[in-house]
Amino acid sequence: MSLFWRTFFLLAILLAGGVFAWVQTLRALDFEPRAVQAAQQTAGLVNLARASLKHTDGINRVALVKSMAAQEVIRVKPREPADQFESFEVDRFSRRVSRELRSSLGPDAIVARTVNGQPGLWVGFTIDRDRYWLQAAAAETSPLSNSTWFAWIGIALLATLIGSAGIAGLINRPLKQLSFAASRIRGGDLDSRLDENTLTSEIREVNMGFNRMARELARVEEDRAVMLAGISHDLRTPLARLRLETEMSVSDDEAKKNMASDIDQLDAIIDKFMDYARPGETQMRPTLVAKLIDKEITAFRDPTQIKITSRVAIDLKVLADETELSRVFQNLFENARRYGRGTYTGSADVHVSHAKAGPWVIITVRDHGPGVAPEKLSQLTTPFFRGDAARTAATGAGLGLAIVEKAMLRMGGSLEMSNAPDGGLMAHIRLKRVAS
Repeated sequence: MSLFWRTFFLLAILLAGGVFAWVQTLRALDFEPRAVQAAQQTAGLVNLARASLKHTDGINRVALVKSMAAQEVIRVKPREPADQFESFEVDRFSRRVSRELRSSLGPDAIVARTVNGQPGLWVGFTIDRDRYWLQAAAAETSPLSNSTWFAWIGIALLATLIGSAGIAGLINRPLKQLSFAASRIRGGDLDSRLDENTLTSEIREVNMGFNRMARELARVEEDRAVMLAGISHDLRTPLARLRLETEMSVSDDEAKKNMASDIDQLDAIIDKFMDYARPGETQMRPTLVAKLIDKEITAFRDPTQIKITSRVAIDLKVLADETELSRVFQNLFENARRYGRGTYTGSADVHVSHAKAGPWVIITVRDHGPGVAPEKLSQLTTPFFRGDAARTAATGAGLGLAIVEKAMLRMGGSLEMSNAPDGGLMAHIRLKRVAS
């Protein structure tokens, strides 16, 4: 889970818990006053109706009752012995209202929720020997409905989620910028910088430290480039003179050939060092793999040393830097030429194939040599590592596969080494496929 979603869920749980606690608190605080208020209002209406009827003579009292019975919100009607009613007390709130009404009107007051099938808050009271019903609207004496509470809770939770997303985004934005800048540094862009004027002191200090690190890396990279250029120039100049002097002074052709081979080997080793230390600037574009492989195969023309067969589709395209990918195949073929020779043929038989895996293409370069001990496969890409006596006796620089892995990482791909089931070493390179 990313840091954004972790922060979002933690904030959402915290705020949702707070909302739930506040809702429960408000419901508890709302219960008592609402019950007492409802009872007092209803008791006031009963007392008002009782006073009006009590101070009216018998004839006018009948007319007043008929007039009050025709009202829509509050009605007063005579209570008959045959009237059927249901008790108002069905929950904690209604019991509290009933208790308050009897406390105000007397213990003989009747509180009902329906009379003869008509819903409402019905209060039965007496005046002398006459008995009456007063009906009040039930909505005025009921707590807030569950739907109302749920609506408010839903609104609060929605606001909580939106607020949590916004807060998590603000908290994680500097970290996201730092991650993006670090990925650019890893990709070779040493000019990446972060804002040092942010208001948050901790983030400002981190950004300042990151910028100092980036500047130091840029300086080290610049010094390394200058040093490598100087080393390359200073080594190749005496090598060129040495070759010239060898050609002119050594009369033995065999000795001359061996000395020239040693000089070529030193020159090739310098090239390997330069390839491995080269800065990682890549230009990614769709590249025809088969065409590039054929171009590299032409550099290995001696069939007594290596024979390369490619079965890569002619229209296969990958997203890669053409120069880097050429260097990858050049080093893989050279590695096979040096270490993948068969026991009986004396030359390296190399096959290149491909397979599509979703958005990726896996290109396999396989030789039919002795392979490598399984426990040493993971060390093949370590600079200067040689896995066995044959490799130790070889004349390479020990950087070929390290250069391949580094180039693949720069292009956003990967390299995996394995032994073939029937012998030989296989190099699997994975790159993004481009639709033809």
